[in-house]
Amino acid sequence: MKNNADLRIIELGLVLPPPPKPAGVYKPVFEINNMLYVSGHVPVRNDGSIVTGKLGKDLQPDDGKLAARQAGLTILSSVKANLGNLGRIKRVVKVLGFVNSSPDFFQQPAVINGFSELMAEVFGRDNGIGARSAIGAILPNNAAVEVEVIFELYEQDHAE
Repeated sequence: MKNNADLRIIELGLVLPPPPKPAGVYKPVFEINNMLYVSGHVPVRNDGSIVTGKLGKDLQPDDGKLAARQAGLTILSSVKANLGNLGRIKRVVKVLGFVNSSPDFFQQPAVINGFSELMAEVFGRDNGIGARSAIGAILPNNAAVEVEVIFELYEQDHAE
């Protein structure tokens, strides 16, 4: 049975921010066969602003975790804008999380847990948790985090 992520988002009281426009020459969401490749997304707030700051300098780990969660909401917003709804998402396959880190910050996996925990809430533990990497980086526009994800999709006839 297919998940109903759109209803789950309502049940959880989550609000999706506006989907961001591409900041370069790329597609934010790209579907091929039964896979959905989502380009890196930063944490966009509901007012369109970006959560910024360097972990270990400007932000604490809990701030970063919230930023990663917000990046997840931003990704869901882009996916919904491109697919029409979230009902075709079957599971999270692979996550790559970048954390804007000072040289002495080493808690990148704990920060990206904010994204992974959101996906588990929306899609369930079995389908919401996939393979994952979390690394420190210097990010464009001083974004606190950037997350990209690959989803497996249900076949087109499963869409609502």
